[in-house]
Amino acid sequence: MLYIGLMSGTSLDGVDGALIDFADDGTHSGTRSLGDAYIAFPASLRADLMALQGAGHNEIEREALAANQLVRHYADCVDLLLDNAGIGADAITAIGAHGQTIRHRPELGFTRQLNNPALLAELTGIDVIADLRSRDVAAGGQGAPLVPAFHQAIFNLPGHTRVLANIGGISNISVLHADGSVTGYDTGPGNALMDGWVLQHQGQPYDADGAWAATGKVIPALLAEMLNEPYFGLAAPKSTGRDLFHADWLAGKLVSHPGAQPADVQATLTQLTAASLAHAIVRDGAQAETVYVCGGGAQNASLMAALARELPGMTVASTQALGVAPSQVEALAFAWLAWRFMQRKPGNLPAVTGAAGLRVLGALYPR
Repeated sequence: MLYIGLMSGTSLDGVDGALIDFADDGTHSGTRSLGDAYIAFPASLRADLMALQGAGHNEIEREALAANQLVRHYADCVDLLLDNAGIGADAITAIGAHGQTIRHRPELGFTRQLNNPALLAELTGIDVIADLRSRDVAAGGQGAPLVPAFHQAIFNLPGHTRVLANIGGISNISVLHADGSVTGYDTGPGNALMDGWVLQHQGQPYDADGAWAATGKVIPALLAEMLNEPYFGLAAPKSTGRDLFHADWLAGKLVSHPGAQPADVQATLTQLTAASLAHAIVRDGAQAETVYVCGGGAQNASLMAALARELPGMTVASTQALGVAPSQVEALAFAWLAWRFMQRKPGNLPAVTGAAGLRVLGALYPR
């Protein structure tokens, strides 16, 4: 019952991998992590992936070549996981490989995750489960977020309301209600806008620990203009991505603030992520005592402090408090979705995605 989960998210920084033993029923008590690994993307691949977020020349060929590069990094991550654990490829039941989202347009009936699962199966000699979002979209759903079903299986505590907040490039929440029901959706930007701004002005791929943001001051008028984005007021189910929250979106907001200092803009973007996330948590998970944060945002001290200020009646902690490193959660989730696929069990929650019903998610590429 050994599975590997691979996740490269909207932050475009690299691939996280997790090696998991689902020895029981896929709940917390029957799930054991055997290791995790991270492979950073080179700047050239990050640039290629970023360019594919929008329309451009010769997209089909560029997409195919980028997919091959991506999968070779996926295979390197698998090799590292196996080497560290001292386990052979033949012991692994399957790999759950999310791919790299380059377009997400469920309102048009599609979501596009860059991947080459056939090549990954060839390179690793392991069954690969990929294309994990399309079936939910085909059933009328958003195809995202998919992690709430996993959060329910692993982190649910009967009789208590818990909020799981994933802050990757985009932020999403899972509210595990005391009555056993689950709500969840993408709340808005996570690290994507902050990462883009610090890269533009500091030449760094991300604002380590939020240190640069801490040197600036929030611009109230700019924050208010950003929070006026219609997406924040939409009812769930809903999902978003770089199709909406991108550099041009930010540039449009900055037009009326020509004298804004770069550090102040970074502080404002940090507050935007915290405020939009907190608004969603208060609206749908107000009964929770603790918000558990995972994803890269959990490593940003300025962001975590801002979120705590926005939620004065709640404790804000990382998922490490639940025994799972925040960097592992999404990779774990896609290993879990591969495990569900191999048992032909549904992996979506229609109440979250808006799909017509429960669906088995993914497609198999045999070793």
